[in-house]
Amino acid sequence: MKGMNATTGRAIVDLSHLYQSIAKILTTPLVSCVKRRTFGSELTDLVDAPFNGTTRTRLYAAVATALMTWEPRVTLTRVQLSIDDDGEQVIDLEGYTTESGDAVRTSVNLTNGTAA
Repeated sequence: MKGMNATTGRAIVDLSHLYQSIAKILTTPLVSCVKRRTFGSELTDLVDAPFNGTTRTRLYAAVATALMTWEPRVTLTRVQLSIDDDGEQVIDLEGYTTESGDAVRTSVNLTNGTAA
């Protein structure tokens, strides 16, 4: 798939476009897009919740639901929440693309909404 880099405005393709899309979906709060109220995920509601088993389960469900709904190009095999050295929450995702079967491995920083 071909698209545009949200930061530079240059063209991006394939996995770069997919990773950008995943980060956008996961860091967009539900009902924040006027014409697409169901776009996004519940992650922004869970970022400040207590860091316990219940919240982790809700977070994993929110990731899976949002990506199944809005990103049909990816099939998840692993979702892991971690905290980096700066104390920021990071979602690590693994899976494969439904288009080519390529491995997908990315991290989404929930604090600043970037994919790595």
